[in-house]
Amino acid sequence: MKFDTPATVNPIDQLKIIGKPVNRIDGLLKTTGTAPYAYERHDVTQHCAYGYVVGAAIAKGRIRNIDLAQAQRAPGVITIVTATTAGKLGQGKMNTVPLLAGPQVAHYHQAVALVVAETFEQARAAAHLVRVNYERTDGVYDLAAAKDSATRPDSINGDAPDTAIGDFNGAFAAAPVKMDAMYTTPDQTHAMMEPHATLAAWKGDELTVWTANQMIAWGQSELAATLGIPKNKVRLVSPFIGGGFGGKLFLRADALLAALGARAAGRPVKVALQRPLMANNTTHRPATIQRVRIGATADGRITAIGHESWSGDQPKGSADSAVDQTRRLYAGVHRMTATRLAVLDLPEANAMRAPGEATGHMALEVAMDELAEKLRIDPVELRILNDTQVVPDLGKKDPAQKKAGEEGAQPPKPFSRRELVQCLRTGAERFGWKDRNAEPAKRREGRWLVGLGVAAAYRGAPVEKSAARVRLDATGLITVETDMTDIGTGSYTIIAQTAAEMMGVPLDRVRVRLGDSDFPVSAGSGGQWGAASSTSGVYAACVKLREAIARQLGMDAATAQFSDGQVHQGDRRVPLAQAASDGDITAEDTIEFGVLDKKTQQSTFGAHFVEVAVDAYTAEIRVRRMLAVCAAGRILNPKSARSQVIGAMTMGVGSALMEELAVDKRHGFFVNHDLAGYEVPVHADIPHQEVIFLDEVDPIASPMKAKGVGELGICGVSAAIANAIYNATGVRVRDYPITLDKLLAGMGRV
Repeated sequence: MKFDTPATVNPIDQLKIIGKPVNRIDGLLKTTGTAPYAYERHDVTQHCAYGYVVGAAIAKGRIRNIDLAQAQRAPGVITIVTATTAGKLGQGKMNTVPLLAGPQVAHYHQAVALVVAETFEQARAAAHLVRVNYERTDGVYDLAAAKDSATRPDSINGDAPDTAIGDFNGAFAAAPVKMDAMYTTPDQTHAMMEPHATLAAWKGDELTVWTANQMIAWGQSELAATLGIPKNKVRLVSPFIGGGFGGKLFLRADALLAALGARAAGRPVKVALQRPLMANNTTHRPATIQRVRIGATADGRITAIGHESWSGDQPKGSADSAVDQTRRLYAGVHRMTATRLAVLDLPEANAMRAPGEATGHMALEVAMDELAEKLRIDPVELRILNDTQVVPDLGKKDPAQKKAGEEGAQPPKPFSRRELVQCLRTGAERFGWKDRNAEPAKRREGRWLVGLGVAAAYRGAPVEKSAARVRLDATGLITVETDMTDIGTGSYTIIAQTAAEMMGVPLDRVRVRLGDSDFPVSAGSGGQWGAASSTSGVYAACVKLREAIARQLGMDAATAQFSDGQVHQGDRRVPLAQAASDGDITAEDTIEFGVLDKKTQQSTFGAHFVEVAVDAYTAEIRVRRMLAVCAAGRILNPKSARSQVIGAMTMGVGSALMEELAVDKRHGFFVNHDLAGYEVPVHADIPHQEVIFLDEVDPIASPMKAKGVGELGICGVSAAIANAIYNATGVRVRDYPITLDKLLAGMGRV
């Protein structure tokens, strides 16, 4: 199905099942511990062995030799895989460095060996007997120190790394009011509950891996390319994933090593990365240094806005796209964005929930508050004053692009829907923003200093081609098959709701099968494109199934109605199951998005409001109230959507107040590489969180008239907390996370 004209009235608009707060259909499996996660599969293979990964003990250098003698003699050891014994390996396009080191070592805890034994405990014990002789070389591990050597990357998310519209330098210099500040954000890890884990088994030359992977088609292609075998010889199965946040988008060492270990052992092998390797061996959100400059007139209209960002990664790695939202969020004729990438010898940097926007909002939305204070304008009103209905910077041109207003300058591109102002207005009213004291450190409750903060939220709403297969059997059961994954986002449920709505059956008459490379290729779980794209693929397949059923029953597909388990046209009503009385009816289709996303900017918007209390004597911070207002098209399931947003808000609290991978700048590794040292929010840190979804549909976005929302929820949260802390204390901290030691010096004046 081609989606190249805006959606009109369709069966989804009945809203009998879509739009309802349906409980998760996989909830029982999750809460009873019977959901089949990769490492816990005991039903698919027999005589499984266990692998334990040995990670590099240096951050940069080479392996002189590996002494395996003691490990090979250890009880239960079956085989040991190293780069020397693994055979020739390729490298997938999505891996920045090889997943198995040898002889060169690119980063700390890069895998150097896999010990395979009869039991996990035997594999772990033997792994400690592997002796690796390294030749260490000097590396670069400090972004601040490497900042001046950073270079311009080829692109950020396919867009130009640098943009220039108008005369930013001139306009900023001439602006009556100026804001110019530097901000830093730290390295962060995904810290999902389920580790990267895989069970691999060979049958002849065919490989099956039961693994934790967000993008099945990517993983299948990358694993085949790395092993040097045809893609059709690799099957990935990933029906349940215990959290991903972007950390399981790409092929990682667990899948490759499990496959290598199983081939060497001649039997199935399980591998789970131990927690320290999840921080140092896999990907992480990179640290950033950001400079934001904003010039405005005395009445608050932005005349110049500039955002520069520095981040680091391995050679040939990618830069954090922290300037993305600045290109699209606020008006201003004269603009500049710039991105620089330093080469660091730390573990690979890559996607983590809302990559780019999560870090970029942490700077931009604090800068907007600082500008509001200079202007003596309410922060909400400043944002509303600078709203725009067209994209200020498309991010597509190089720095030599035409100045605004000149012949050949980029034409304006409207947003498909943009309800930022309504988000801000609704949130301000619901949160009681009018009661905020604009003067910092003036509201006190006993020993607690209380403050309110706000931030706008922006996240793109891209769409991706997505396919599904649907089948009707003689019992009236609808089965949906697609390789879409559920990483805790509720994919099973909203896909079932989509099929039930389209086919006119109750939810319990739909069975959903996900996460298998034998199924049609979906958009996958990533980039906030998964929900709208995958359900649109199911929608397209259901349209074909409806047509096939109508033909089978001798009805006109264009006018046949599907409801209450029946197909009816005029006075004729036939049970849906009757159409399949002679055999199952199957349909498959792919939603392909045309030019609509090129003609309009498809994005989601929101506003975050936070109240904090800061202990006047210890500077301890307590988040007391949180509100998110979101405009993200049709909300397919308000319950699961709220769950996604409050989860993102919780991650925003972590980013603001505690999450930081501590870098050992001498030896090049993340020191706090476990859940004891890497702090994340717990229940006691999080108050009640309120979420409001605006009543919005976007017919330009998809046939579902919906967009993703799971990443919008984190954008701006940390900045709103930072702004609330300033309002409470009068102390401005621009270096995240905002910990009490950074507040205490200024608190002495309160």
